[in-house]
Amino acid sequence: MKATIERATLLRCLSHVQSVVERRNTIPILSNVLIDAEAGGSLRLMATDLDLQVVETMSAVSVEAPGAITVSAHLLFDIARKLPDGSQVSLETADNRMTVKAGRSRFSLPTLPRDDFPVIVEGELPTSFELPAAKLAELIDRTRFAISTEETRYYLNGIFIHVSDDELKAAATDGHRLARFTLPKPDGADGMPDVIVPRKCVAELRKLLEEALDTNVQVDLSASKVRFTLGGENGVVLTSKLIDGTFPDYTRVIPTGNDKLLRLDPKSFYEGVDRVATIATEKTRAVKMALDNDRVTLSVTSPDNGTAAEELPADYGAAGFEIGFNAGYLKDILGQIEGDTVELHLADAGAPTLIRQNDKSPALYVLMPMRV
Repeated sequence: MKATIERATLLRCLSHVQSVVERRNTIPILSNVLIDAEAGGSLRLMATDLDLQVVETMSAVSVEAPGAITVSAHLLFDIARKLPDGSQVSLETADNRMTVKAGRSRFSLPTLPRDDFPVIVEGELPTSFELPAAKLAELIDRTRFAISTEETRYYLNGIFIHVSDDELKAAATDGHRLARFTLPKPDGADGMPDVIVPRKCVAELRKLLEEALDTNVQVDLSASKVRFTLGGENGVVLTSKLIDGTFPDYTRVIPTGNDKLLRLDPKSFYEGVDRVATIATEKTRAVKMALDNDRVTLSVTSPDNGTAAEELPADYGAAGFEIGFNAGYLKDILGQIEGDTVELHLADAGAPTLIRQNDKSPALYVLMPMRV
């Protein structure tokens, strides 16, 4: 194989594929990226961790000898990063080595044969639809902070995506909080299986979307695999296995009868919670909210660090009571609310609270209270 490519193109492409590669691997070839130089003048790069696979095609300056080889992904990425701006990089293979040349620099790297490189077999992907990249990015941003990190409840380690009531719904929960985001059902999503997209796939997809926010993303899926195609022919294809498990019926925890409505400015609410939580310790992560007519008093009491309190103006007309929340969880949710009001629908100190911007908002959150 022999090919020449612009450094900027190589670097951009490697930055996408190398982040899939785990730093520590028991199987050496999984540390490598597969580079396939095609006669038409394009280079295909591919990396995998056996659950997630990313393939990107880019234009080369020239392909003098087509061929394919695998080389350390992180090493090649680090080299490309340190090469001078605007340089052209020549990649050439011979005798189980790859020679990388740019300007006066020359590297000789060990390689492994392409035949040993594992490929995720997609099989049939019967459901196929398109989503605007910006909407898909919003769907991820509004839900992924609630994904559980507990490995024992593996079926919560991702975003649950399903179709119901003519809508595409995404949900994530860790048992303490729930985030749900709703989109109009895209054409082609009829009969789609319920799927759980793993946390790592969500993170990689979100990074790729950042560079393609004004395009559409092609989504193809079956009950066990999902493929996201960004940027058409010379684009990126991310394929992932789905989590094999049953997501709990989250609709049962969304409260429908919470009759106490509290409205405040989300930014000042966030900042107030952040300030009083300064003295909270690991043990006292709870912030207490005392609700009165037209105001909320936030307070934190810590046996080690003393007390803190702050009063916020609010729109509240129901009976006063006190309720406690995990300060970090509350801030995570408030950080997602755009606009100048947030609604908290409350029942009592022991019941889950529904939080949203308003009844038209596609995002909805449920937060379990803490004892304080």
